[in-house]
Amino acid sequence: MLAVSALVVDSSSFIDYLAGRPLPELDEALLEGRVYLPPIVVAELFSGATRSVHEQDIRHAIDPLPLCPTPREHWIRVGRLRMSLARKGLTVSTPDAHVAQCSLDLRAQLLTRDRIFSRIARHCGLRLAG
Repeated sequence: MLAVSALVVDSSSFIDYLAGRPLPELDEALLEGRVYLPPIVVAELFSGATRSVHEQDIRHAIDPLPLCPTPREHWIRVGRLRMSLARKGLTVSTPDAHVAQCSLDLRAQLLTRDRIFSRIARHCGLRLAG
């Protein structure tokens, strides 16, 4: 039997989900309790909230979800990932490297709509959902 991996969700996909767009992979992973959020995604979601009602919807959706663990060593790996990618000609923001590293640390798939992650995946073991 195959082990079902964790699913890390980027803000681009979570925003689509909150907007009501169908994301069957996310629905399934939520039911199975295998969704993780990078801490930066929480900040990004709330930075885009324009109404207190919207904030309540976000909080309701994310409160049950665990955050990806980010001890000091995680942040060192984020920096090393950015450096490694830069040496290969790919400039990646710290938030994007953090999201990718969360997926790598958990050996999880990443659910995203952001194309930068497919470019990152070409250079490391990042696995994209879908």
